[in-house]
Parts: sequence; C-alpha cells; structure tokens
Amino acid sequence: MEAELHGLFLRGLAGDHAAYQVFLQKLSAHLRAFLRRRLFGWPDEVEDLVQECLLAMHNKRHTYQSDQPLTAWVHAIARYKLIDLLRSKSAHEALHDPLDDDLAVFAESSNDASDARRDLSGLLETLPDRQRQPIECVKLMGLSVTEAAAQLGMSESAVKVGIHRGLKALGKRAGNTS
Repeated sequence: MEAELHGLFLRGLAGDHAAYQVFLQKLSAHLRAFLRRRLFGWPDEVEDLVQECLLAMHNKRHTYQSDQPLTAWVHAIARYKLIDLLRSKSAHEALHDPLDDDLAVFAESSNDASDARRDLSGLLETLPDRQRQPIECVKLMGLSVTEAAAQLGMSESAVKVGIHRGLKALGKRAGNTS
C-alpha cells in the first residue's frame, strides 16, 4: 500500500493528473478506514474529516519529503485534523455542560494523564528499537502492522514479534508479572 500510494503521489506531483486522481481515491479509502477506527462513536464525522484531510494534504503537498514514508506524513496530517475535531467537539460540548464547583477533580485527572504519558515514555525508552518502534507505530500511532513494517523496514512478522516481546517486557517492568 505504501509503495503504491507513494508512486501515485509522486507521479501526481510531477503533473500526472490521472495518477493523482487514483491516488486521491485510494487515499480516501485508506483514510476512511484509519479514521473510522478512531471515531467509532461519531460515524457522521468520518466523511467530513476525510475531506478535510484530503484538502489539507493537497494544500500542503509541497511540504512532503519524497524520501520519507508517505503514510507517516498522511497519518500525521490526519491526526492533527482529528485532534482539531476533538477539540472543537469538546469546546462545543463544554458550552452546554454546567460547570461543577469541584474543579480539583479535573486538575488531578490531567496531572494523572501527563504522569501516565511520562511513565509510558520512560518505559518505552528502556526497550530496544526493534521492540519500541513497532509498539509506537502500531499501538500509539495507530498504524496497521503492514504500514508499520513498511515504515520501519521490517517484515510484518518482525513487527508482530517486536510488539509481543516489547509489551511483555513492559508488563514485567511495570510490575505486572503475568
């Protein structure tokens, strides 16, 4: 998938309109699947977000570095658009929610989340690259095993093994011996 999209995109950038149209069709399907997995609670938002992503990618196509994996660039843009959507939804919903007097709960919650992110980052740094990178790609960035394998230059089997061994090692380091 990576190689096909990459080739079509580069041909499109070089002026091949047919290749660019095929690229957009294939990318639309890929983005739809990528975003459905993340917005399962908001299926109506998926198509709007796909269109926003395609428009952003078209407008920022000159920023793509052809020696880098295309799907990583695409997913980065999609994640930023997704974050924008979630922020706007949160802001919109917050306008309709009454404010509680007990705001300490919210402060504690955000501290817990940042502590957890810091703890996870620290634990991940203890892993060798062949375990850490697949976990980051598949479990944190949401790439498929195939996409992660292409991005990391590994076989799909190596990605799966890296995730399995890495998660097992993280479980032991975090105190979960099962």
